Amino acid sequence: MTVLEAETAPLDDVRQLIPFLDSRTPLVWLRKGEGMAGIGEVLRLEFTGPDRIEQASAAWREVAAAAAVDDAVRTPGTGLVAFGTFAFDDESAATSTLIVPEVVIGRRGSRSWVTRIRRAGDPVVPALPRPTPFGDEYRLSLLPGQLGGDGYRSAVASAVERIREDDLSKVVLARDLRGHLPVESDLRRALVDLALGYPDCWTFAVDGLVGSSPETLVRVHHGTVTARVLAGTISRGADAAQDAAAAAELVASAKDQGEHRYAVTSVMDALRPHSADLAASDEPFTLKLPNLWHLATDIAGMLSDGSSSLDLAAALHPTAAVAGTPRTEALALIRELEPFDRGRYAGPVGWVGGDGDGEWAIALRCAQVDASGDLTAYAGAGIVADSDPDRELAETTMKFRPIVEAFG
Repeated sequence: MTVLEAETAPLDDVRQLIPFLDSRTPLVWLRKGEGMAGIGEVLRLEFTGPDRIEQASAAWREVAAAAAVDDAVRTPGTGLVAFGTFAFDDESAATSTLIVPEVVIGRRGSRSWVTRIRRAGDPVVPALPRPTPFGDEYRLSLLPGQLGGDGYRSAVASAVERIREDDLSKVVLARDLRGHLPVESDLRRALVDLALGYPDCWTFAVDGLVGSSPETLVRVHHGTVTARVLAGTISRGADAAQDAAAAAELVASAKDQGEHRYAVTSVMDALRPHSADLAASDEPFTLKLPNLWHLATDIAGMLSDGSSSLDLAAALHPTAAVAGTPRTEALALIRELEPFDRGRYAGPVGWVGGDGDGEWAIALRCAQVDASGDLTAYAGAGIVADSDPDRELAETTMKFRPIVEAFG
């Protein structure tokens, strides 16, 4: 087995992390200017199949148990870390990965640090990576993929019919956009746009999956577990009065409140076996993003069984917010109505530390960029019995906006 050595040391304040990244294969986790930039790759672990997250958790425990770690900073994200991204579907052809970088530059609060990770016996690389200038600007056209507007409306209508006929409460249907990024394009430009435009979201890049997600799947820190559930969406208003009216309309919407309850229940049911004092806010609150409002609920508790953040991600995925409810029936309908493999869209993306703590988001508002430059973006909407195909199509258009603007 690969034995790793990790050493973390404090740094003078690092204001910008994205300029340190590789322009074609960036590795980053960022929110409100804080997070981690990974450079290089010392270890890659790959997983497939229904138990891919459980496989990753077990493999990571072995790697962490064998590692030698010298951590002089001791804050979330220091010491041994791996960045990860996981396929949405058990049957997906997409590979799920954990990537351990050679160097991590991090920033949290008033503290900055550098972690150097190497295989045992390899020479130490003392030089600190330097920020590099961004490449030329680019503008990318994203066009309908395998499921265009008319096809999506038809899929929504079919889903509504099935929900009304069968024992199914909600299903989340996605559609895709496609484009091609020239080989010399600098992915860091899109990341800067996402990080600046959506500072309250998790901006990420892991193995070609690039995005800015508003939804925390799970966070684990020193025995505390937290999650944020988003379900129920409406577009922002054109002025202050219209914006306030939109938020009020969302709160009053029986359709959105019902969709939100399904999502909260699925997360509570998944986490309750791992936390004896799990609690959720009594009523959802409205979360304001630059382009839309979400209904949101925060959940928190203390871990009672020593689970790692990966263990909890395995228990939670997929939530009703990205699959539907009941889960098995919803997933079967997604496979039937979506003419594509979602890949890592709507799967867990984030990082795990050597102690099992970590932060995982649901990979939303994102695109997969392949080595060839082919880019595929996805956006979905929760379909319930009274869903309107035109409204659901408009919701996906809103959700595409971060990626369309970052690349286009």
